[in-house]
Amino acid sequence: MKRQAEANLPTEWGEFKIIAYSDNENDWMPHLAMISKNTDLRKTVNIRIHSECITGDLFHSKRCDCGKQLDAAMKYIHENGGVLLYLRQEGRNIGIINKLKAYNLQDKGLNTAEANIELGFPADARDFKIAVEILEDLGIQSVNLLTNNPEKISFIKDSSIKLVHRIPLEINPEKENLEYLKTKKDFFGHFLNNIS
Repeated sequence: MKRQAEANLPTEWGEFKIIAYSDNENDWMPHLAMISKNTDLRKTVNIRIHSECITGDLFHSKRCDCGKQLDAAMKYIHENGGVLLYLRQEGRNIGIINKLKAYNLQDKGLNTAEANIELGFPADARDFKIAVEILEDLGIQSVNLLTNNPEKISFIKDSSIKLVHRIPLEINPEKENLEYLKTKKDFFGHFLNNIS
């Protein structure tokens, strides 16, 4: 995994530097690091590891909380400094086509984990070691992690990077994503205090 290109990127949240990471410079879907302006990477850095969700991030789907988490993380990182890692792992790393098939199974009563398993995939096939590689390339040694996901915490704790704090990133549920969030809490063990 190497830096392939970087540029300054003004956004509605603020000024960022964007860096594309890939093994191949011709990769059309590289992982991305968004570094907020004036972030000191030598200090403890606020980090959000965000897996791609086309439906939530781009089209603001109410089936999940991904788009709202992305917005909240970008706002937090702009205001407090930090880095957002955007990993190209759509649909818990099963891809958009299979994700849409999983949606159809969810409409028939399966939860998000059961739907992925029914399609022949793990409940969650994402690889957060990619995030650790990028953080190491950026020279980051300690982080505050914006997450509710215990697996992301484990990946950081098992790496060379020191985890200083976990910063919760809870989004208020809506009727369309309540069952999805319950599955995150009950099946995946996410820290969601606003879901009963």
